Amino acid sequence: MCDVAQRGVRAQMLWYWGPVCGYAGLIFYLSSQPHPEQDLPSFVMLFSDKVLHAIEYALLGVLCYRAFRWGTNQSWGQQAIPLAVLLASLYGASDEVHQAFVPFRDSSWQDWLADTIGAAIGAVSWRSIRPE
Repeated sequence: MCDVAQRGVRAQMLWYWGPVCGYAGLIFYLSSQPHPEQDLPSFVMLFSDKVLHAIEYALLGVLCYRAFRWGTNQSWGQQAIPLAVLLASLYGASDEVHQAFVPFRDSSWQDWLADTIGAAIGAVSWRSIRPE
């Protein structure tokens, strides 16, 4: 019986945290590309770099909020918004450090700020769209 409960917990963790990890991996992959604009659809390049960062991290903020809210214990779930923003912001900072080592890419605190603002917008928006 205990084994069945453990499998349920693992399935729940995978359901909520799997998309966070998968999307973080996608961000890492895209950040590893020396010329990412060559791989993106041309209409994407109509937006400023900061807007693209905010949109990218808004989705990460949503996924982190979802994982903290329903994929953790109750006390963490009650703090899902600040935890989601913090995790996404820390990932954004690590992504900027990573980009400093990628040829033809640069790192900036303004990009990290756009990441953090996007994560906050995403987490808060999802909370208002999907209230308890």
